[in-house]
Amino acid sequence: MADSTSEKGYSSGASAWWAAPDEEETPELRWPHNVEVYDRMRRQDAQVMSVMRAVTLPIRRTAWRIDPNGARDEVVALVAHDLGLPVVGQGEEQVLRTRDRFSWPDYLRLSLLKLTFGHSFFEQVYRIDEQGYARLRKLGWRPPRTISKVDVAADGGLVAIEQHGVGVGADARMDVDRLVAHVNDREGGNWLGASLLRPAYKFWLLKDRLLRIQAQTVDRNGMGVPVYESAEQPKELEPEKQIERQKDELREGKRLAQGFRSGDNAGAAIPNGAKLTLKGVEGNLPDAEKPIRYYDEQIARAVLAHFLNLGTETGSWALGSTFADFFTLSLQTVAMEIADTTTQHVVEDLVDQNWGEQEPAPRVVFDEIGSRHPATAEAIKALVDCGAITPDEKLEQWSRGTFGMPAADLETRREPPASSNPPAPSTNEPPRRER
Repeated sequence: MADSTSEKGYSSGASAWWAAPDEEETPELRWPHNVEVYDRMRRQDAQVMSVMRAVTLPIRRTAWRIDPNGARDEVVALVAHDLGLPVVGQGEEQVLRTRDRFSWPDYLRLSLLKLTFGHSFFEQVYRIDEQGYARLRKLGWRPPRTISKVDVAADGGLVAIEQHGVGVGADARMDVDRLVAHVNDREGGNWLGASLLRPAYKFWLLKDRLLRIQAQTVDRNGMGVPVYESAEQPKELEPEKQIERQKDELREGKRLAQGFRSGDNAGAAIPNGAKLTLKGVEGNLPDAEKPIRYYDEQIARAVLAHFLNLGTETGSWALGSTFADFFTLSLQTVAMEIADTTTQHVVEDLVDQNWGEQEPAPRVVFDEIGSRHPATAEAIKALVDCGAITPDEKLEQWSRGTFGMPAADLETRREPPASSNPPAPSTNEPPRRER
């Protein structure tokens, strides 16, 4: 039987590090130049910023928790405390100090930048507490523009990354055991991933050019183009002097026309017989609004955010629910990838540091995005009254957290007042027979 415990093929190519030189046909979108392009897209274009916020904000807004997943209470408590997340079925822990502590909202925001750049790397940083436990102090984000090298094994596994040295210092190298790598649509050994904005680049570029042309069109044709006509030269002058005088007048007239501006103090002084006119456009100007709108629609379509175009593109608001369903599924998938990566390379590494690799570890979970209706007090009462659910401590903790109420205080708890309406007599007793 052939040896099946080792690999003979490869996933990362012949190179020991990944630069992806042959997969991208557009030169400016080859790494590392694409990092600057995608950064410019998300910062300068309103439609790109809108679709990226539509993708990331629901994921950041949903509730994230720690699922014990069969782990011991001690392990769950440490992980939940270090990540700053509540445990499923328990109330949120009150944080007294936030300095020098890991921030889950900040980590989640930066990890979602993998959608923009294709990758987002973090370095694990621990501290040892008084009891000798390794505590998660921070996950240091390593910006994509600082990455100089990605070291990949032959089987496609990540080995290390390197950052550009500061000043004359050497490049900083971080091995995989210290890294948390969020990569979008990774294939094989490509740990640089694929940006969500890659399909939108062509439309963003064409739209940017059209916007500049549209602004120039309005600027040049909104007021008209000043045209100067020189006066007729005196006939008593010699032909050579007439030509020389006309050249001088045209030179001054050109300077006047080029410097003409509209405004409250606009005006001009010209010689007797000369003319200064504002020539408008003859015919129709090119309409740039339709192609600009089309490019906006395609940018939103690239991330399944079709509903952002409703009211502007062909279609109606009746299609909104259908589009939103596909969009919500895509957000759900992205959130699952974030949760899985964090569980494997943050939670499990933290457990390994303190209790070893054989210790069961909890996992990171999140509330389903956009598919559940919030429970109301009336709905909970109806479920209790009909016997579908039974009130217990976990239900009370969840209800208090859902409706923003403080946690229960057992020392000051009061008994509920007796109901003023006595219960109605049961109708299940058999009728009595009269004798």
